[in-house]
Amino acid sequence: MRQVEKFAAIMQRAQARKGGPAALAALLSKPLPAHQLAAVSDNLLLAELTKKVFQSGFVWRVVRQKWPGFCEVFFDFDIEKILLLSDEMLEQKARDPRIIRNLNKVFTIRDNALMIYNLQREHGSFARFIADWPSADIIGLWGYLKKHGARLGGNTGPYALRAMGKDTFLLTQDVEAYLRAYGVFDGGINSKRSQQQIQQQFTQWQAESGLSLQEISQIVSYSVGENIVGMQQ
Repeated sequence: MRQVEKFAAIMQRAQARKGGPAALAALLSKPLPAHQLAAVSDNLLLAELTKKVFQSGFVWRVVRQKWPGFCEVFFDFDIEKILLLSDEMLEQKARDPRIIRNLNKVFTIRDNALMIYNLQREHGSFARFIADWPSADIIGLWGYLKKHGARLGGNTGPYALRAMGKDTFLLTQDVEAYLRAYGVFDGGINSKRSQQQIQQQFTQWQAESGLSLQEISQIVSYSVGENIVGMQQ
């Protein structure tokens, strides 16, 4: 089994594959600073959760095309208004042609609105709760969303957090392939033990590089797999 590389080596390979340091830097995105994330409207965060729930297992392009309809049907994701919807009202909305008509996923909108409402009472806002969660335990936040939210397990919760602007790594196919190849974990990728091992590795790389988890995740992905650009095939 190969020894896990220092992050500098991963960075160098990603730069070579993408056409140099400037070209790689142009491909990277960064999370929001905590104070900016804490100021985001909880309605917008519910919208991001909903978007990722509907994108899971579905064509993302179709969800994007339908999104203006979702905003119309669900009051721009106003938390209090959504919590007033009865089962019968949700069933009626699930038949609306302006949205993707999936009853089970429609019910998650109210479920996740309730999770947000409960966190508002305890932390002032859902955005503040997300912003304050330490990056050194980002997998703990994944677990919280999975346990207390609806359909936020697997990659859905992490992708939603990334869309919100929260600093998180993503376990994409390329990232998972790298971590397995170097023996960072050897069990199921969604097991608590595996995710703790992965968290430890990302924390180590963060200490080495000073970069965000988001940037590190992207660089690892760009350093492997079939995503070479600007080079002869």
